[in-house]
Amino acid sequence: MGLARLALAVLAVGAVLTLLVIGGRALLGSIGTPTQAEPGRASTLASTGPATEEASAQVPTVRIECLAETCPTVTVRVPGGDVLQHREMSKGEEVSYFEPELDVVLSDAGTVRVTENGKPREQGEPGARKAFTVRAPG
Repeated sequence: MGLARLALAVLAVGAVLTLLVIGGRALLGSIGTPTQAEPGRASTLASTGPATEEASAQVPTVRIECLAETCPTVTVRVPGGDVLQHREMSKGEEVSYFEPELDVVLSDAGTVRVTENGKPREQGEPGARKAFTVRAPG
């Protein structure tokens, strides 16, 4: 009975060490390698490092930057599809989306700066709700 317990303990320690090695390699592989946002996924520009040439060449369909301490609910969705964002944003936070068409609803249009296809959109009045659709060119 004692030998079986010892063998089981050795197997358990081996399994834990294997998981630690695999996890460590995955972590080291992801450090320093900026990931590019997939279509439909937000890219938080404020927290990333220098842009790569490929990322800078691609212009987002819509980019939203929070200018106030807190920007009330910002909703971005694919028409008839997924809701990509439905939450408050913090000052300085930026998100970009690359879908061909997006519906945007701003609870307080005066608190955010919106860029459509690389061109600034007129800022809304403070406290005003604004809803619009953005289409990628071409």
